[in-house]
Amino acid sequence: QLRVVESGGGSVQSGGSLRLSCAASGFYLDGFPIGWFRQAPGKEREGVSCTNYRTHNTTAYADSVKGRFTISRDNAGTTVYLQMDSLKPEDTGVYYCAVDWTPYPAVCTMEVAKGQYNVWGQGTQVTVSS
Repeated sequence: QLRVVESGGGSVQSGGSLRLSCAASGFYLDGFPIGWFRQAPGKEREGVSCTNYRTHNTTAYADSVKGRFTISRDNAGTTVYLQMDSLKPEDTGVYYCAVDWTPYPAVCTMEVAKGQYNVWGQGTQVTVSS
C-alpha cells in the first residue's frame, strides 16, 4: 500500500522555525512530483511548494512563502522535507504532503484544482502565535 506520512508540526512563536517531513511507505519518492499544501481553518487548501527533482529538476514556491520555506529531500529518496523559517501567524494550518504516483511524471503543480496528486498524507498541524 502506498502511503506518505507527515511529521514535524507543532506550535511556535512568530519568527520561529519548523521542519516538516514527508516519509514514503511502499515506494520511493524520487522521480515523482511532490507537493506540500496547507489548509487554514475556514479556508480552502492551497499549495505551498512542489518539486520534481529527477525528471524535471523543478522546484516552486507560493509567493507567500518564497524566501522563507525550502523544500528538500534525503539522498535515499524516501523523505522530503519542508524547512519553514521566519514563520508568521498566517502560516498556521494543517500541512499535507502529496505525491503524484504516475508512470509519466510531469512538472509539479501547486494548484489543488488540477488534481495532480493521488497519494496524500493525513496532515500535520502547524500553529504560529504572534
